[in-house]
Order: sequence, then structure tokens, then C-alpha cells
Amino acid sequence: MKFRGTYTVMITPYDSEGCIDVQGLRRFTDWQIAQGIAGLIPLGSTGEFLSLTDDERTLVAQTVIEQAAGRVPVFIGTGAENTYDVIRYSQEAEKLGADGVMIIPPFYSTPTDDELFVHYRRVSDAIGLPIMLYNNPATANVDLKPELVARLSHIDNCCLIKESTMDVTRVRDIIRLCGDRLSVFGGIMGFESFLEGAIGWVAVASNVAPHVMSEIFNLCDGYKDIGKAREMYFRHVPLIQFVGGQGYVSGTKALLKHMGLDVGGPRAPRLPLPEADDARALQIVRDLDLRFEESA
Repeated sequence: MKFRGTYTVMITPYDSEGCIDVQGLRRFTDWQIAQGIAGLIPLGSTGEFLSLTDDERTLVAQTVIEQAAGRVPVFIGTGAENTYDVIRYSQEAEKLGADGVMIIPPFYSTPTDDELFVHYRRVSDAIGLPIMLYNNPATANVDLKPELVARLSHIDNCCLIKESTMDVTRVRDIIRLCGDRLSVFGGIMGFESFLEGAIGWVAVASNVAPHVMSEIFNLCDGYKDIGKAREMYFRHVPLIQFVGGQGYVSGTKALLKHMGLDVGGPRAPRLPLPEADDARALQIVRDLDLRFEESA
């Protein structure tokens, strides 16, 4: 399967009792695909994977894989603090029919480069799925620098990376050092990453604007119309910045509610947006005319 384009790192919807809203997740999956999204990634940071039980993680993964039904690739976030849990989650994702896994480094133990290499190699040896490395030093407390990524790219299944720092020269250097062994998806800096050679974008903003975020990549792909892509990107920078900070979960869920899709609030310790921030979310929805409208 060819992995390319804008992938949504999905929110996890809850019902009024705070349980996983399975039907809501199915609706959300269908809407994302209908809007032209190229791939889906449940159980990432935006999906609150650390706030879910193992049974809930399984339910979310199974629901998205089943509902997507092969229409777009589904990568499951299988990050955990110890290698054995990552292997367990990744093997489960493979049994459920995932197309790949996205794995953030262990986020508390601050492993060394050698420890990270062994960590990813052990996971790779245990599964037959593509692995998307996930570099987000702000949350993982370790930084997968280009030289380390080049080393990791020699592990059989480590063939993709979500590079989620503000330094887009990382994209350039990873491509330069890895060649065709590993493909780069942008994280925070989607548009800028495309211009450096990224073949996709793992986006938070596409939870609420999947068509536009997909189109920005499509216009950049093959340099079809960089000017139009930049125009669309600049118009949506307020949205991208709004969901790019500390409130990426609560902010995304507030935006969706104002659009007409109530996905519940975040789980503790996260709180719903303060009133002033929620008013800003509503203004963004109005300014960009964002709506949740399902196909007939």
C-alpha cells in the first residue's frame, strides 16, 4: 500500500457517560474518508491514548479499522513506556488488520540512542507491519535527531517518520541521510515540510477540516499549485495554531462541537476549554465556515 497524503491523528469521542462512543467514532471515520482524508491514525496523542484502558484502546482500534474497511490506510498508535507493552499493542494492531503502527519513543525513561535502537528493533522483530517513528521531543522528552533516524531506518520495518518539531530542516536532513529507506510525514509544520520533500502530513487540524488539510498537500504534491496551497494554508493558520498548543485535545473537541458534532470533553486531568478560549473556538468555526455535514 502506498502511504502518502494527509492523515488525521484522530480524537477519541466519548458519550454522555464518558465511555467510548462507538457509533460516534464510526460516523467520524466515515466523515473523514468522505472528506478526502488519505489516512487515519487513532490512539495518538490527540486520541488521548494514555487516558484509555487496554480494553478501550482495543475497541477504538478495532472500530476504526472495521469502519475504514480498507478505504484508507489505518495506522494505530501503539506507544507505551516499556518495550513489551509496545510489542503487545503492535501485535494486537496487526491481528486487527491495521496497515501500520505509529510509535512514539518511551516518554519518561529518557532512553539513550542505543536504547532507542534496541527498543524499535525489538518491536520490528515482533511484527510484520510498517512502523512510523514519531518524533515529538516536547512530549516524549527525547529527540529523534536526523542522525539517529538514519540509524533507525536500517531496521526492517521502520520506513516512515512523523517529524513533529518546528525545525523543517529536519525533513531535509532525514531525507538526505536516509534516502529511499524512510519517508517523512510532517507533523506541526505541514506545508513547510512538503516544500522540503515530505510525502505527507499527520495533522491535528484535519480532525475539523479534513478536506482543506488534504487539499493543501495535494496542491503541493508535484508542485501543482504552491501559490494556491499557500493561500489556503495562510487562511487556516489560526486553526492550525489553535490546535497545536496545550489545548490540542480540548480545543479540537470544542471546535467539533461548535461544528455540530458533539464528541464529549477530554478525560482528566485535561479540562474543557476555559470560556474565553471556547469563544475563540466558536469564532474560528464561524470565520472558516467549518461544518460537520454527513453525505446523504
